[in-house]
Amino acid sequence: MSRRQPSAWRRAKHRVAHSIKLRMVLVFLLLATAMTFIFVTGAQKAFSVGWRDAARPLLMDYVDQLTRECTGASGTPSIERAQAIIGRLPLTVTIQGPTVNWSSHPNQTPPDWLQDKVDHGAASRGRQGDRGIDWQQVLQRTTADGHVLTFGINGEAFERKPRMIGYALVSLLVLTLLAWLYVRRLLKPLDAIGEGAQRFGRGDFSQPIPERCIHGPDELGELALTINTMGQDIHQMLEAKRALLLAISHELRSPLTRARLNAELLPESDDVDPQRKALLRDLQEMATLISDLLESERLSGDHAALQRAPTDLPALAAQVIEDLKARHPGAARVAVSAPAGMPPVSVDPSRVRLLLRNLIDNALRHGADATESPTVTLSADGGTVTLEVRDHGPGVPEEQLAHLAQAFYRPDSARTRAAGGVGLGLYLCRLVAQAHGGVLSARNAGPGLVVTVTLRQA
Repeated sequence: MSRRQPSAWRRAKHRVAHSIKLRMVLVFLLLATAMTFIFVTGAQKAFSVGWRDAARPLLMDYVDQLTRECTGASGTPSIERAQAIIGRLPLTVTIQGPTVNWSSHPNQTPPDWLQDKVDHGAASRGRQGDRGIDWQQVLQRTTADGHVLTFGINGEAFERKPRMIGYALVSLLVLTLLAWLYVRRLLKPLDAIGEGAQRFGRGDFSQPIPERCIHGPDELGELALTINTMGQDIHQMLEAKRALLLAISHELRSPLTRARLNAELLPESDDVDPQRKALLRDLQEMATLISDLLESERLSGDHAALQRAPTDLPALAAQVIEDLKARHPGAARVAVSAPAGMPPVSVDPSRVRLLLRNLIDNALRHGADATESPTVTLSADGGTVTLEVRDHGPGVPEEQLAHLAQAFYRPDSARTRAAGGVGLGLYLCRLVAQAHGGVLSARNAGPGLVVTVTLRQA
C-alpha cells in the first residue's frame, strides 16, 4: 500500500518550522501589513474627524465660485457654462429648476453620502454628520430663480483605482522578494557554518569554515570563528592522542620482542612449562593489541592505502577459523555459508582477514555458553560484498548498539577480561569497512548479535 503524501499545508508548515529565513520573511510581511493597516486607518480617522473644520469653509467658497461661473451675470444656470466646467475639471453638475433640467452624467448613480441620511450620533452631540444634509449644504446651491445646482466628483476619473490596487499588490510582492533576497543573503553564512560543523563531526578538519563567514561584523561571524577555533582545538587534541598512541606502540614493540625471546629460551621442564606458555600467551596478546593500535591509526587517516587483490572470501574465512582454533576450541564448529562457485572479490585480503578475525573472535567469546555455534554468511552482489557474523549469546542492550564500533568501548556485558578485550575489535572492523567504501552495522537477533559489513569492490 502506498504511503499517503502529506498535504500542501503540512509541507508548508514543516518548511516554515524548519527555516529561520522563511520565518523572518513572514514576520516582515506581518509587520509591514500591520503598519500599513494602522497608518491607513489612522490617516482616514484623522481626516474624517478634522477635515470639516479645516476644509469645509474652503470647499464651500469653491462651490460658490463654481455656481457663479455656471450662472454668469444673468443669474440663470447655463448648460454651456456647465459643460465648460466639467471639461476642465473632474466634476459632475446637475441642474434642476423651472426652466433648466440637465445632468452632465445622467448614467452615474449619486453616491450614498449625498442621500438624505443623518448621523444621529453626531446630531445628539449638537452637530451634523459627515453625510446627508451636511454634504448637501456644502455641494448644493440654489439660485435666485429657483434652480438647484448640485456638484459632485466624476467617478469615471477614478477608473484607475483597480489598476492602482494592482500596482500596490505588485509593489508589495516586489518588496517581499527583495526582503527574501536580503534575508537569504544575510543568513547565507548559516549554510557554510552548518556544513563546516558536519565536516568537523565526521573528523574532517582539512577545510574550515570559509573566511567570508568569519569576517562578517555580526553574530554569525563570531559563531563561525568560534566553531573554527573549536575544530582546531579538537583536531590538535586528536592528533596529540594519535601521536601518543603511536609513540607508545612503537616503544613497546622492542621490549615485548625481547621478553618473548627470553620466555622462549626458558627450559621446557614440567615445573616451568605452564608458566612459560601462559607468559607467551600474554605477550602475544600484548603484541596483537599493539598491532591493532597501529593498524587503527593507519586506517583512521584520510588516505588509507588498500592493497586490493582478487580474494577467495570463503577460503580466507576458513583460514581465519583455522588460526582461531588455538585460542578457541569451539572455532571448529563455526559454520561458513557462501553461494556455490562464489567468484573472487577485489578487496584488501590482509585487512579483510583482520576484519573476519575480530568478528569471529568476538562471536566465539560472547557465544561460548550458547548451544548453537556462530555462523558466517558471505555474499557478493555486483560491486558490493556482504559479510555477516552471528553469535547466539545474550546480545547487547539496545541503547548500547550505536556505540559498539567506537574505539575502546565495551558494553556492560563485556567489562571483564575473560568476556571482552579493550574495545578495539569492532572499531577496527568499522575502519576496514570505511576504507573499502562500506559500512558496519549491528543488531540483536534474539538470541545473539548480528554484525553486518558491506564492502565495495574497486
